Amino acid sequence: MGDLNPPGYVVLGLIARHGPMTPYELKGKVEESVDYFWPIPHAQLYRVPARLAEMGLLREEAEAGGRHRRVFHLTDDGRAELERWLTDPHAADPETRDPAQLKLFFADLGEGGAVVALARERAERHRHWLETYRSLHAALDPSDKARLVPRARLLRLGILHEQAYVDFWEDLAEHPDRVDQDVDLG
Repeated sequence: MGDLNPPGYVVLGLIARHGPMTPYELKGKVEESVDYFWPIPHAQLYRVPARLAEMGLLREEAEAGGRHRRVFHLTDDGRAELERWLTDPHAADPETRDPAQLKLFFADLGEGGAVVALARERAERHRHWLETYRSLHAALDPSDKARLVPRARLLRLGILHEQAYVDFWEDLAEHPDRVDQDVDLG
């Protein structure tokens, strides 16, 4: 296979971890897990499982009665594709689309105080995410070994990432004209 996009692997991974699910249940699992760093539009979570079923990676089972929910199960081919993807150490470069960085790039074209205002607002926003990740980390259940390690790893990355942003934006707010020629950035 190898031609899946990240949402496809998210769906395979969540079904592999939690068992058969409906698209609605997938939406809930995304919201409590990968949505913090890889948001997926809800409409896409209703299309992706059907596409994966067409590819033979999931098996769709429709309920006979009731709401006729569509439940998706991982197939052997789906598990093999997930394992192939997980064992490949290569990953695409990150996609950074940060509107604040775009504003910072063009900041010299605007008013001088705008950089400080932007830096303060961004520092506050990243402090919010830093505290969110710290709270989520503190709330991890040590008895849930299956979920503890993967969540702790990602939350640690999120905490370090947000701390770096907080440090950068706070420093920029204090020293908007610094050019870092006297700082070792290597």
